[in-house]
Amino acid sequence: MNVKMEKLIVSSSPHIHTDNTVSKVMGDVLIALVPACIAGVLFFGFRSAVVILTAVAACIIFEWLFQKATHRETTVSDLSAAVTGVLLGLNLPVSIPLWMVLVGSAFAIIIVKQLYGGLGKNFLNPALAGRCFMLIAWAGAMTAFTPAAFSGVDAVTSATPLAIMKNGAEGVMPSLMMAFLGAKGGSIGETSGLCLLIGFIYLLVRRVIDCRISLTYILSFAILTFLFGNNGNMSKLYYTAMQVLTGGLLLGAFFMATDYVTTPTTPKGHIIFGLGCGILTFLIRRFGGYPEGVSFSILLMNVASPLIETATMPKVFGTEGGKSK
Repeated sequence: MNVKMEKLIVSSSPHIHTDNTVSKVMGDVLIALVPACIAGVLFFGFRSAVVILTAVAACIIFEWLFQKATHRETTVSDLSAAVTGVLLGLNLPVSIPLWMVLVGSAFAIIIVKQLYGGLGKNFLNPALAGRCFMLIAWAGAMTAFTPAAFSGVDAVTSATPLAIMKNGAEGVMPSLMMAFLGAKGGSIGETSGLCLLIGFIYLLVRRVIDCRISLTYILSFAILTFLFGNNGNMSKLYYTAMQVLTGGLLLGAFFMATDYVTTPTTPKGHIIFGLGCGILTFLIRRFGGYPEGVSFSILLMNVASPLIETATMPKVFGTEGGKSK
């Protein structure tokens, strides 16, 4: 009997093929962030575009320069540096001096990303780490928030709704509808919940992310805030909704807590990660001296991500307790 011998190719798993690439995924994230960028320009003026573009250009240039200086393959074409730049820019107040944007971008790209080996090896979200570095270094400039257009506030700078709810700072609280649309003070990308939601839905439709982390984050925070928040003379429902719609909660939950590199990959891990972010954000806002808390919460959970991944990883078929049967 003649047996026709076929050449077999033996390779390790996984064997599922997809046409997704890093640049395609990052391109989708950039598209999803366009509505928030447009809202930033609409509510804060043209300078918001200058801040965002400065951060993007700086992140791309610093990544290219570092890789050239260290004789590494240049990877700016994968668009990850551009995404970091957009996210960093959206997390800044419109009045921030541009030289601070350059320093923050350098910290995000060189210290947080490239020194750990580049994309896929950094254990912290670069944009959030850059923002926290800038907040610690220049607290005054990072908390000098300009009122959004159509907010009814004429002052050059104004307390954000979070600051008003936290320590009774002078300012005008927006209606829930205006808070959702974006007419409130804050960072460039924090204003419009509607535009952030549009971007989030786009990422879900494109299957770039799933909703586990984001929904668990927002729901856990909202429940804790409703039950234990210090709402003062506000109704619990209004207070809880304002806590969700103001500050960086939606921006963080939709676009930074879902980062592939710095979050767990397992479904259970997603739930635990989102729950941890929600609890930490509530604790910081409720008991801490800082009215925000999203950036620090996500970064703390980034650090815990490897432990969550290990604890929630499914057992390998044919093994028991990590040992072969």
